[in-house]
Amino acid sequence: MKQYTFVIARAARKFIESQPKKQRDRIFTAIFKLPHEGDITPMTGRTGYYRLRVGTYRIIYTIKESILTVEVLDAGNRGDVY
Repeated sequence: MKQYTFVIARAARKFIESQPKKQRDRIFTAIFKLPHEGDITPMTGRTGYYRLRVGTYRIIYTIKESILTVEVLDAGNRGDVY
C-alpha cells in the first residue's frame, strides 16, 4: 500500500480543531484513511476534487498521485462547505 502525505489547508484545520474532541478525532481518523476508504464521492463540476462525508461534516480534497499527496482544501458542516 502506498504511503500518502497529507496537507491540510489552514481554514480546514482551523474548523476541525474548533470541534469537540470526539468529533475532531473522528474527522482526523477519516482523513488519514484517504484516499481509498470512507464515504467518498467525486464532486460534480470540479474535476479531480472529491467529497468525504463524516456524519454531518464534509471534507473537500484532491489527490496528487504523482507526489502521493492528499490535499484537504476545506472542511465544514454540510450546508456551509460547498
